Amino acid sequence: MTTVLVHEPDASRYALYIDGELAALADYVVQGDMVSFNHTFTDPRRRGQGLAGRVVEFAMDDVEATSARAVSPDCWYVAKWFGKHPERTNLLRLRS
Repeated sequence: MTTVLVHEPDASRYALYIDGELAALADYVVQGDMVSFNHTFTDPRRRGQGLAGRVVEFAMDDVEATSARAVSPDCWYVAKWFGKHPERTNLLRLRS
């Protein structure tokens, strides 16, 4: 089984593919100095495997490494992810 995590900026999303099939994603919208994560999705056949969490973690790592933007967790799942990862709340503030 081959798992690939990618940022697809043209589609405004981060995605996880398993054996070439889209398994999970996190959509976002850039609004000035903020990245609003407004939707996550996991293929119903693959739910319960932690895939959405892996996509969100990958997205937060990328935002932190490549952007001075803050994150707005507008999707319930992303907000829940931050609740489980308080060490990452620095992303919720504007950074210089």
